[in-house]
Amino acid sequence: MKYIQRFRSCLASMVLLAAGLLALPALAQNPADPRLQDMVLGKAEAPITIIEYASLTCPHCASFHADVLPEIKKEFIDTGKAKLIYRDFPLDQLAFAGAILARCAGPEKYFTYLNVLFAQQRQWATAKDPMAALKQIARLGGMPAEQFDKCLADKALGDYILAQRLEGNQKFNVNSTPTLIVEGKTISGV
Repeated sequence: MKYIQRFRSCLASMVLLAAGLLALPALAQNPADPRLQDMVLGKAEAPITIIEYASLTCPHCASFHADVLPEIKKEFIDTGKAKLIYRDFPLDQLAFAGAILARCAGPEKYFTYLNVLFAQQRQWATAKDPMAALKQIARLGGMPAEQFDKCLADKALGDYILAQRLEGNQKFNVNSTPTLIVEGKTISGV
């Protein structure tokens, strides 16, 4: 599939970036396409910014979303003290496909899809046919199979996700998930 080829190409590019043979591409926000922007949980004007880099197939990330994030949300995000910017850091092809699915759903449904993907991670990520399991999650979320397939082929969407991953690695030295950047300070692990 094309998304697998893009993911492999990105990994090859990351090796060249690490060796200093390529320049980091700019992570361009696209106001015309809300799927190609930071996804923010909380009030935009919140004084504290938390950036989370996570992979949808990472069990530690799923644990963070089930056990830690609800407390952060309750104490800091819901009270307006902080906002969370979620950034995809796919560690494999399935996480890449899941990230495409969540972004393709749009900003209104994005965090709902993330919650479902993390909560059901064991079921879809270890299924005999994980892509069929992702397609089923998309369908249950109101996305027709044709739209899911179209999303997987959306080069701009895939490139944006891969650029987020590259930026996290290059700008913040993210090399594991989950990683949080809280006001410039890096916190790795659950």
